[in-house]
Amino acid sequence: MNPQISNLHGHRFSPSTGVLITGASRGIGAALARAFAAAGATVGINYHKGAAEAQAVLESILEEGGQAVLLPADVAQAQGHDSLLDAFEAATGCAVHVLINNAAIECRQPLLEVSESSLDLTLNINLRGPFLLAQAVAKRMIAGKIHGRIINVSSTHAERAKPHSITYSISKAGLNMMTKGMALELGAHGITANTLVPGAIRTDLNREVLSDLEYERGVVAKIPLGRIAETGELIEATLFLAGEGGAYVTGSSLTVDGGLAL
Repeated sequence: MNPQISNLHGHRFSPSTGVLITGASRGIGAALARAFAAAGATVGINYHKGAAEAQAVLESILEEGGQAVLLPADVAQAQGHDSLLDAFEAATGCAVHVLINNAAIECRQPLLEVSESSLDLTLNINLRGPFLLAQAVAKRMIAGKIHGRIINVSSTHAERAKPHSITYSISKAGLNMMTKGMALELGAHGITANTLVPGAIRTDLNREVLSDLEYERGVVAKIPLGRIAETGELIEATLFLAGEGGAYVTGSSLTVDGGLAL
């Protein structure tokens, strides 16, 4: 058993609970895919690139006795969302009960060098895609009378600006407000929408900058708990939002950042 998910603190899901996680071939998405499968849910591992990595996540889940399927798709392309959901339902026999919008990119560029194409790419993957996918999922939840959960993975940089990451920060700030709007309008259907807000987490997204030890020391100096977190440390918070304990939590941001945003 992966040591990061060896203690799930009683979180259990039925195999009929479908959990779709975008960008689940590595990093936070992969950690969450393994955790939800270990907790009993049936997991859809979405990925766009990195087929070999996604296959490795699937194999690790199956080896532990979990249930999961691979779902290759570019979630930035709205025309493929219904096909993605159809593929999940056909392969598993489950509807999506929990959507985790995790897929994201960060184009590190100074403000004056950001191109229109770079801005569009970031917003399409980090904001427009999640909005339209959540919309498609919510329609199916309502039609199936499913009291589902939408969890959008944001960042402390939605509130805390940092150099050369303006497009990323804009996209995540929009994601935060998107969550609140969804919570407001979907609550009448028993659907919750919340934001998971990681701080400095060691992932492939920031591996390059964290390879600079001076940069890493500067980041750690801003964190009251004095360290950068691992992806597995987001598991408990996400299971809570998706599980019975989070049934009355909606429109909220659950921050897991070691105090970075203080």
